[in-house]
Amino acid sequence: MRVVIAEDSALLREGIVLLLEEEDIDVVAAVGDGEALLRAVAEHEPDVCVVDVRMPPTFIDEGLRAALVIRSRWPDVGVLVLSQYVEERYAFDLIDSNDNGIGYLLKDRVSDAAEFVAALQRINDGDTVLDPEVVKQLLARSRKRDPLASLTPREREVLNAMAQGRSNAGIATELVIGAAAVEKYIRSIFTKFGLQPEAGDHRRVLAVLRYLGA
Repeated sequence: MRVVIAEDSALLREGIVLLLEEEDIDVVAAVGDGEALLRAVAEHEPDVCVVDVRMPPTFIDEGLRAALVIRSRWPDVGVLVLSQYVEERYAFDLIDSNDNGIGYLLKDRVSDAAEFVAALQRINDGDTVLDPEVVKQLLARSRKRDPLASLTPREREVLNAMAQGRSNAGIATELVIGAAAVEKYIRSIFTKFGLQPEAGDHRRVLAVLRYLGA
């Protein structure tokens, strides 16, 4: 696995480099700002980027904005965003960005080498990795809005099957309905939850998160 690291703290940046190199992961570049990150990705075409949310010059969201550019220009490059605190808007922006191979972890997780490397591998494999605390807060916000109130009984059954990991074909078999009907119910669920097509496959993830929160 080839990795680019973008972290403004030199101490943490070098710590991550050493941690990954000890795990035989090839760190092809380690930079301190968003512009340098984009240049490194263009030059090295890594498998995964590890990106701090807040970087120079304003330390607001430069890292996240660079991560979204990477997802747009290089959709095959996985992105793991690191943050000091849970910032829900950034988590949703990342999830909505494009397809799979993304992650959002708190920086505390870096101290657990096995967990951190496992997260990178999952992202490299195309999975989505969310910090448990991020999921907890997203679910807490979902509970406040009762997202299931607008769903029909059948739509709730379809959403329940989605939460169990069923494919469209599996849902059709379980509920004894046609594949076209399953697609219709899922589209309706997305519409009622306000999940736009730009969210891609992650609309299923977001819909399930709201279901679990309710």
